[in-house]
Amino acid sequence: MRWANYRSPTDGQTHVGIVDSGRISGLEAGTSIEHLIAHDNFASAADRAVHQPHEVLDLASVQLLSPVRVPPSIRDFMSFEDHVVTSLQAVGGVMSPVWYEQPTFYFSNPAAVIGPTAPVRVSPGSSAFDFELEIAAVIGREGSDVSVDDAEQYIAGYTLMCDWSARDLQERETKVGLGPAKGKDTATTLGPVLVTRDELEPLRSGQGYDVNLYVHVNGSPYSAGNWSSLHWSFAQMISYASRGTTIRPGDVIGSGTVGTGCILELGRVHGRTAYPYLSPGDVVRLDGGVLGKLELVVAPGIEPQPLWPDQAHENRNPHV
Repeated sequence: MRWANYRSPTDGQTHVGIVDSGRISGLEAGTSIEHLIAHDNFASAADRAVHQPHEVLDLASVQLLSPVRVPPSIRDFMSFEDHVVTSLQAVGGVMSPVWYEQPTFYFSNPAAVIGPTAPVRVSPGSSAFDFELEIAAVIGREGSDVSVDDAEQYIAGYTLMCDWSARDLQERETKVGLGPAKGKDTATTLGPVLVTRDELEPLRSGQGYDVNLYVHVNGSPYSAGNWSSLHWSFAQMISYASRGTTIRPGDVIGSGTVGTGCILELGRVHGRTAYPYLSPGDVVRLDGGVLGKLELVVAPGIEPQPLWPDQAHENRNPHV
């Protein structure tokens, strides 16, 4: 099934519903995907939505919200080999052997999650703003030290994810040896729907599913990849994420960038003139097939607040 959180035009409140054939069959106000996950009652909720819906609306008439609005945590992995290898080779780099020994992730900002129709503000102070085309699994059960064989049972469903990245901020701050921090801190788009595992099962292929993924920017084709090309499966990512700690319902596990799925990679391979970074007014369209589509407008950012009374002296290193 394909679930969505939405704001209803009839009462202005938040509901959850099942999406099918351009319509949404919604439950009563106050129920959300997070609520269904926490109480493990997707089955009874689905029965009510199908047979006794609170309302049935055209999908185009509602405001879709993020499937998980404030996740307990977001772990964003780097699991598509094509993306990592191609990006590094284009600048003369080589893959660390550690990448093949264990999955790699960083923690992102749960408060930065925005819905599938929200404008995306450029990170303050950035002039190299980028999208990253990803898939995300939403955790449905609490668990620790989960085995790979059992890990898929902990997935409530999957959704499209766009990890917005300020490449200039990211490059600068990681020179210190930590991060990414502000380079990834402004926005993460999730949506438009949460697709349950049974819906995807007929498409199982490779380490994932045979689902084509695309990005267009201002109508021009940019990215094309396939979910099945994952090197690390979501089961492996979840097993690793739960090692020595606890994953919780609503946690988000990001796949990392699909091959060709960001301007950083495309610009390194084909040149920055062919693939310039994003500017306010640009329209980024992500197409995830069964996962749905996102059409996202880039909005101007704000000026960063100064960290010193007189920001004129950028380098305050007393040893220089």
